[in-house]
Amino acid sequence: MSLPIAYSVACHRPSAHLLDVTLTIEAPNKDGQRLRMPAWIPGSYMIRDYARHVVRLSASCGNDALDVQRDDKSTWRIAPCDGPLQVRYQVYAWDESVRGAHVANTHMYFNGPCVFLEALDIAPAHIAVEIRRPDIPEAAAWQLATSMRPRAVDANGFGHYQADDYQDLIDHPVDCGALDDVAFVVRDIPHRFCIRGAREFSRERLRQDVTKIAEAHHDLLGTPVDLDRYVFLATATANGYGGLEHLYGSSLAITRSALPTDEAGPPEDAYRTLLGLISHEYFHLWNVKRMRPAVLTPYPLEAEVHTGLLWVFEGITSYYDDLAMVRAGVIDEASYLELLSKQITRVWRVPGRAVQSLADSSFDAWTKLYKRNENSPNATVSYYTKGSLVALALDLELRRAGNGLTLDHVMREAWKRYGETGTGMPERGLEALVGELADDDMSEFFERYVHGTEDPPLQELLATMGVDMNLRQQSGASDMGGKAADNDAAAPWLGVTAAKGADSISITGIVSFSPAESAGLSAGDQLIALDGLKLHAGSWDTLIKSYTIGDRARVSYFRGDVLAETDIVFGDAPADTCYLTPSADPLTARRRQRWLAAPAD
Repeated sequence: MSLPIAYSVACHRPSAHLLDVTLTIEAPNKDGQRLRMPAWIPGSYMIRDYARHVVRLSASCGNDALDVQRDDKSTWRIAPCDGPLQVRYQVYAWDESVRGAHVANTHMYFNGPCVFLEALDIAPAHIAVEIRRPDIPEAAAWQLATSMRPRAVDANGFGHYQADDYQDLIDHPVDCGALDDVAFVVRDIPHRFCIRGAREFSRERLRQDVTKIAEAHHDLLGTPVDLDRYVFLATATANGYGGLEHLYGSSLAITRSALPTDEAGPPEDAYRTLLGLISHEYFHLWNVKRMRPAVLTPYPLEAEVHTGLLWVFEGITSYYDDLAMVRAGVIDEASYLELLSKQITRVWRVPGRAVQSLADSSFDAWTKLYKRNENSPNATVSYYTKGSLVALALDLELRRAGNGLTLDHVMREAWKRYGETGTGMPERGLEALVGELADDDMSEFFERYVHGTEDPPLQELLATMGVDMNLRQQSGASDMGGKAADNDAAAPWLGVTAAKGADSISITGIVSFSPAESAGLSAGDQLIALDGLKLHAGSWDTLIKSYTIGDRARVSYFRGDVLAETDIVFGDAPADTCYLTPSADPLTARRRQRWLAAPAD
């Protein structure tokens, strides 16, 4: 059928965190209309069961109430109706994340899959959406921001919008509240950066830097023909970090203090991290949203769908996010090498990289990456972080071959074949494409570093670009690499990650083959004393540093409610902390400049 359907969304009880939704179907299915809520959301590979937040669903046909039955946990079946069919329901909205819905007296945010039931077995000509201003005094000055296409809205953005189909409908998150709106233009395309929860910051600095980064991505892959607007929705909190990509925008959780305050100069670390997040999500408008695996074209939202290609779409994106910043001139070479050093450190500190392949990490995202536990670092590796290093290795391997081919060329050709055409990438599509463009058998590279568990030869490859890769021991729990150690003395090592409390230290993870594992300690243990001295947040670092490698100590701890003791021998930390230094050799310096300066022609 080709008649429209319409949704109306409002929040009249923000203190109860409820969204009121009305769905009107002009010509429902004559045999009874089925409605379904998505089980997961594109970009986050874990079953979310959004139907669990639906409450008080009822249906009517004219003045007559209709029977509603459940087919399964996410599907409702409405009794036959000649039309129009009206379905009213509420959504509990208290998930303050980029993938959820969250309403209060201060704002109303929702992501489409949390709110919109899909009308099955009909194909509407278009979908109309009305978003109403909450009926509370605090909302009088609220603004609404979304990338959804407007039809008739007021000066603050409330009113009527339109979507082409259901997958378009759920790809436009909505944010309402007191927003800082920073507008700019990239390739004649209007962009908005809308921030809720910000304090004072330099709007001009943010505008300039984000514009430069966006331009760098357009320089690499070209401008999608359908891209006519882009909207960043950012929620600023005390310590937020994360993002979710959409076809015409992205949702970001950012740290309030990371927003820039200076008009110029090298970005501070927190602002640099924010720009990296922005760069990552923006690159997704090509790599994930318009070019994606064949099994996700279109997105089947009712069940898990497995692919070994997430390292391509998230790992390669994680490579280009920081690379774009240095190519855009937002950070310098030294800053980029520091970021790359920290990424190498993150991966080198994960024993699971020798257990789980990159392809398996992609395939197992549903059950492992998004369902982490205390043993995850020992058994798994992230297709984001290791994927970015394999992308780096692939780029440098292609450059080393000397035939002019780079990963830039590969991504441009992939975009032409799979992005511009809308044809999904087959499971080994990128591998085949690399072999074709290189006119060489690259299968060994992928078998070793993608389908196998070997570390890519970064030290050797970076040397071809005049970059020395140095590995050292960590100097303490806060040492994430990027710089040479302040002194040559290595800190004694236990091999634990811990949460520091006022009265104890709670172990959150144990590194395989570490001193802590040898001593019989486990995640969940609460360490209370070391050689009879109380352990807590204030004493932990000082006490650990009072020992030297090889010293033995008596650890007192609780496992559950049982007091226990064990001996632990302080170990020698592995050399897993990276810092990169550029060489002054003119030949390799020129290669490095070509790599970092701009996308290859």
